[in-house]
Amino acid sequence: MSGIKPLHKPPSGALRKALLTPDLPNVDGALFQVPDTERLHPKTSSTHPPRILLLYGSLRPRSFSRLLTAEAARLLHAMGAETRIFNPSGLPLPDDAPETHPKVVELRELTQWAEGMVWCSPERHGAMTGIMKAQIDWIPLAMGAVRPTQGKTLAVMQVSGGSQSFNALNQMRVLGRWMRMLTIPNQSSVAKAFLEFDDDDRMKPSAYYDRVVDVMEELVKFTLITRDIAPYLVDRYSERKESAQELSARVNQGSI
Repeated sequence: MSGIKPLHKPPSGALRKALLTPDLPNVDGALFQVPDTERLHPKTSSTHPPRILLLYGSLRPRSFSRLLTAEAARLLHAMGAETRIFNPSGLPLPDDAPETHPKVVELRELTQWAEGMVWCSPERHGAMTGIMKAQIDWIPLAMGAVRPTQGKTLAVMQVSGGSQSFNALNQMRVLGRWMRMLTIPNQSSVAKAFLEFDDDDRMKPSAYYDRVVDVMEELVKFTLITRDIAPYLVDRYSERKESAQELSARVNQGSI
């Protein structure tokens, strides 16, 4: 390896095409991009508070996922974020109502407003609840040219009535990846949640509470780091190629 000199600068232009030609014949050199560190540092940074949408997955009168979500919102507010909590009561089952249903419209507008999200579900029969899944199912991958969740941050939490479990968390992580979100590494799982809240519905001091603080702190940091560069982070070669082909087809189509 001693005879190989490293490139100190990413190849560009004609050099990049020349490098691609012999070894990567399947790559379109005009659309191929070497990741640019300068584009990972925006020239101007947003100054508004991070906007976080919180979803919870139970409609019980004393819903512990709702109480945990409220605790998370308080922490986020203390860390300088602006929060909205969506109440899923009245949200119809997916495909059981038109997209113009008021609760669907509310959820989708909040999703577009948000720069990051928190999903908190109980574990029921070893999985997230249908209420939690229904909310996510009403959020489309794309709304016209807008992808309401792509590149946004996500934190996941769950509550359990028994011993600590991670089934709902794992499922929500899969969904977060499917929705093209940046799911943060940390997470919260609160076991025997009925023991963790006092008579005023506030969470008691505990290692579980400390973990919630950790998760919200991490979420705010990741949101601040990524929100201004999210479009670049999720800019993909395959989609640039698809867009170029669609543009070419439109430009070259005959008169109608």
